[in-house]
Amino acid sequence: MTDMLFSAAFPFQDDVLQLPVADLDQAADYYREAFGLTEIRRESDPVAKVILARDGVEIGFAITGADPTQDGAAILVTDIERAARELTERGVEIGNRRIDERDGESFDVFFVVAPDGLCYYFHQPIASES
Repeated sequence: MTDMLFSAAFPFQDDVLQLPVADLDQAADYYREAFGLTEIRRESDPVAKVILARDGVEIGFAITGADPTQDGAAILVTDIERAARELTERGVEIGNRRIDERDGESFDVFFVVAPDGLCYYFHQPIASES
């Protein structure tokens, strides 16, 4: 499918399916609007959480009591320009656009800090000229 944008999500801390938030309904509403995610399920055990997804990539938000400003996720995308454009068009502020070097690979990246304090690192590998 060529219109896929999200490829994978990796947690900054422990679990990309339990990013800490104070209110599940507010989180679900924000991420549907801002990131284009779709709610796929809610769970209550062992903690209350909501799981959202886009392009088969799941991201979850949970009432854990943890500090959201100390967590977030790295979101691998297929088209960093499209990701930046979509987010900006939805009123999301992107920041710190740059090129990162990691393990001999270059990445085009930017950050989003959501209203709940969670930080997102959107990134796409830059094809090497071989």
